[in-house]
Amino acid sequence: MRRVTVEHLSCLVSDADGPPLVLLHGLAGSARELAVARPGHLVIAPDQRGHGHSVRRPADVSRAAYVADVVKVIEALAGGGPVTLAGQSMGAHTAMLTAAWHPELVSRLIMLEGGVGGSEDDYPSRLGKWFASWPVPFPSRTAAVEFLGEGSLARAWAEELEHRPDGYWPRFDADIMEAAIREVAATAQWESWQRLRVPTLLVRGAESRIPDEEVARMLELRPGVELVTIPDSGHDAHLDQPAAWQRLLGEFLDR
Repeated sequence: MRRVTVEHLSCLVSDADGPPLVLLHGLAGSARELAVARPGHLVIAPDQRGHGHSVRRPADVSRAAYVADVVKVIEALAGGGPVTLAGQSMGAHTAMLTAAWHPELVSRLIMLEGGVGGSEDDYPSRLGKWFASWPVPFPSRTAAVEFLGEGSLARAWAEELEHRPDGYWPRFDADIMEAAIREVAATAQWESWQRLRVPTLLVRGAESRIPDEEVARMLELRPGVELVTIPDSGHDAHLDQPAAWQRLLGEFLDR
């Protein structure tokens, strides 16, 4: 896949042509962890603002700003759509809002470990403190994995670290991550969820972070939505069980 710039966004784009699939990573993630070439499909995976190779310190981290970025990518790289739009975690939330606010751009929606947002728990502060606690620069990618916990997410983070003369640095800033996810936690977007009219697939990890009660209400409000759980996986199911995630994605695309 090649890198293409759309204004302040860096995107991975496949060489194959065909129906467009746009993939949105989660908080502190990157396009590379989701971007997999699929024969017969134009795959587009942007590094979202504040992440990866895109603008590092955006002035605006509102939900509207993230949605506007997706619109720009679809218009610039996917012929104005409609596209199949898939996202994980915060990326799933962005995908949902894009499909609700710009229905002409999205034909199908896949939400991996994503819900409607909103929370009374101050988890954004905890995440911000966690990211700020990283002992950067790391002397090596191996040292980063050892600190971050040895799991699939730790390996993905380590692979994406930027190598500078003094060591390895994350391609994001802790305060920007906290501010971005705080916007997700601020409001439960039930109205946007109910506004959706596109075929929708919800995918959960077996050890999901999305509350069962929230998923149950999502299905109650939109009975036609399909729910699938990936065994032996957590919030980052696409990294824990990549083959299972890719299979689900392919089956949905082939319908």
